[in-house]
Amino acid sequence: MVRKYFLPVVALMGILFASWVVVIGGKPTPAAQPVTPPSQAPFTSFVAGAGMIEASSENIAIAPVLGGIVTEVFVKPGSKVKAGDALFKIDDRSLQAQLVIRQAALEMARQRLARLMGLPRPEDIPPAEAKLSEAEAALADARNQLKLRENVTDQRAVSQDEINRLRFAVQGAEARRDQARTSLDLLKAGAWKPDIDIAQAEVAAAEAQVKEAQIEIERYTTRAPVDGEILQVKIRKGEFAQAGVLDTPLILMGNLDRLHVRVDVDENDAWRFKAGASAVAFVRGNRDLKTAMDFVRIEPYVVPKRSLTGDSIERVDTRVLQIIYAFDRSALPVYVGQQMDVFIEAQPIGPDTRMVSARRDSGAFAEDVHP
Repeated sequence: MVRKYFLPVVALMGILFASWVVVIGGKPTPAAQPVTPPSQAPFTSFVAGAGMIEASSENIAIAPVLGGIVTEVFVKPGSKVKAGDALFKIDDRSLQAQLVIRQAALEMARQRLARLMGLPRPEDIPPAEAKLSEAEAALADARNQLKLRENVTDQRAVSQDEINRLRFAVQGAEARRDQARTSLDLLKAGAWKPDIDIAQAEVAAAEAQVKEAQIEIERYTTRAPVDGEILQVKIRKGEFAQAGVLDTPLILMGNLDRLHVRVDVDENDAWRFKAGASAVAFVRGNRDLKTAMDFVRIEPYVVPKRSLTGDSIERVDTRVLQIIYAFDRSALPVYVGQQMDVFIEAQPIGPDTRMVSARRDSGAFAEDVHP
């Protein structure tokens, strides 16, 4: 009884279940609906690309000239700065001590120069003049003594040796008078010009050393290179600031008066782009937010693509031509670093160009073909 009725029924039910599974499994899986509707190109013929918002000055990565411990951070994200404003400061106490030493040396050099420039001192003249008067008086006395001896008529009263001694005394007095007069003239003439030149050179050298120390101290304060806005601050007081190019900039800033969009155009579509072409950018996540953009420039070096969209069919070995467009910051509620969908008006692809592109992709020919 079981073999006659039960087993055939079970087999029939298994066949029906298998047929149902095959039918259900063969139905196509419905495509997942996008979270937000995609942007629609406003041009009949266009080139599309992903755009990255950046500052009009490009994003400037700030790093110190010399590494050290940060003592002060003067800005925060969103701060507006002018060119030359201080951003952060490195510990400069050792240089401050050197500056004090060099300033003292400069003051000494200036005092030496001032002493030379102030010669002769008024109080030095009277003693020198008194010495000259004393020498002249001594000379007059010596001459008078000699004259008295020479006027003696009796040669036996005065020996020739005494007269010679008085003559030598007159010569010595004349020499001392000349020496006193020369010393007075030298004193009145002031400092010797070569001495003044040397003192001035010493002052100039000391001033240069002070200026060098001041410049070194100034280099420990990192300042804004342009007018702009602070985008990121990745340094804190007490941390060590490393000099040079870093993967994560200590401070990121840029001029945001107008925003630039760096559009990556696939190298296969680069030939269709014409400088000055119209472009429209859409905010990702809301296709109703869009703005027309002004052409700025082309960067005529094709580079590997770095800004990936995450599409499963996207090739990471793609090379792109980067085109810069600009729009007013007030046009859209967007931020630097945000991606946008960009459509650029381009020349249409005709049947001939499609065939040429297909042949190029397949490597069917090597000669140059122009559409």
